[in-house]
Amino acid sequence: MSVFYFPCLILLTLFSSYGYAAITTSSPLSIRQTLSSPNESFELGFFSPNSSQNHHYVGIWFKRVTPRVYVWVANRENPVTSLTANLTISSNGSLILLDEKQDIVWSFGREVLTSNECRAELLNSGNLVLIDNVTGNYLWESFEHPGDTMLPLSSLMYSTLNNTRRVLTSWKTNTDPSPGEFVAELTPQVPPQGLVWKGSSPYWRSGPWVDTRFSGIPEMDKTYVNPLTMVQDVVNGTGILTFCALRNFDVSYIKLTSDGSLDIHRSNGGTTGWIKHFEGPLSSCDLYGTCGPYGLCMRSISTPTCKCLRGFVPKSDDEWNNGNWTRGCVRRTELSSCQGNSSSTTQGKDTTDGFYRVANIKPPDSYELASFGDAEQCHQGCLRNCSCLAFAYINKIGCLVWNQELLDMVQFTEEGVFLSIRLARPELARGKRIKIIAVSAISLCVFFILVLAAFGCWRYRVKQNANRSFMLEAPSILSSGLILKC
Repeated sequence: MSVFYFPCLILLTLFSSYGYAAITTSSPLSIRQTLSSPNESFELGFFSPNSSQNHHYVGIWFKRVTPRVYVWVANRENPVTSLTANLTISSNGSLILLDEKQDIVWSFGREVLTSNECRAELLNSGNLVLIDNVTGNYLWESFEHPGDTMLPLSSLMYSTLNNTRRVLTSWKTNTDPSPGEFVAELTPQVPPQGLVWKGSSPYWRSGPWVDTRFSGIPEMDKTYVNPLTMVQDVVNGTGILTFCALRNFDVSYIKLTSDGSLDIHRSNGGTTGWIKHFEGPLSSCDLYGTCGPYGLCMRSISTPTCKCLRGFVPKSDDEWNNGNWTRGCVRRTELSSCQGNSSSTTQGKDTTDGFYRVANIKPPDSYELASFGDAEQCHQGCLRNCSCLAFAYINKIGCLVWNQELLDMVQFTEEGVFLSIRLARPELARGKRIKIIAVSAISLCVFFILVLAAFGCWRYRVKQNANRSFMLEAPSILSSGLILKC
């Protein structure tokens, strides 16, 4: 087992297994048989997801909870059609699926493993393993070859050294296990982020990992019970995201659906029904690049909409006004200090550019980790580098900088990070002028309101004084015999 399982290693004691039925060379699994885990939580066997008797797949599912959820499928692209198909161990120790002609329909892809006898077992974790009977070593395991589902203790990973990755691949449809168009992976960036692809295009992004959660998912706030752990080894170029069981809920799973949604489910404590613990994406703002470069998607309001960052204007007013925001925004004023020097560091200590700070932001894509020690160094380092377009100093991460156009930004009601965006001085001054005008206008309005209030009070007092004078003079008028008639 990989050392990256250490964050969840304490759970391994739950999944030890001894003395139960296994698949061997002499005991294959036929189409009408199943193999259960020792705790009866999982079952391995043949199934037909669309109730068709002509297409059979080998898969693993939850045994005790309905409706049935398939968590792993062996022959996703090659269903068998014969009732005489079987899953067995080859003479060289491979786990293989044979059709009625004894042709290999599926295998785990290794030609020669061992001369020792082997067996396949289904562990309490739902992990199907191939074991060398002599050494006891795992020669292969389904957790290292996931389909569309993660179970507790399974993981996504990458290794830049070996150029390998472990991903989730959706079903084509709800009833077709063949590979669909959505793939979920862990990116090799520092820090990593989760990314769902739709074909060759990014579809949904989690934002960089910060300590115990993803920064682009505001639902993962400080009160969220996060079932994920992250370990990244920058030196060796590896990273792994492990799914630990939801607290107090051993029966849980993560699934990449056929429509690109990444969901976390748990059982309701009984044998029927599932409760959705998390779902992403939640809104159109979560979809990758909804507002285009330098566009900000306002998830903080009831109806998600886009606006350009300060200092930017729509690239196409017509498209923008019609709700087509994907072309994004462009600068209203070019960065003056970096003209003709876009890829170098300015020599002087001062520049004519500055930064505008925006709160509650999902960090844009294409970030890089810079080696600056604190927020001020991060600020000054970005300011001196003409290619640096924005920066964010984030606790538990450090200094992130952006040297490419800012894409896939979302503003939340709360959570998120502070993002400082590079602007030309005229734009910063423009913002100050607008602020001064706004403050002046508000002050003027308040002044007029106070004047009107004072005038009203004065009129009221004059009227009251007039009435009081009349009441004082009335007795003398009556005593002198004067009578007023209307």
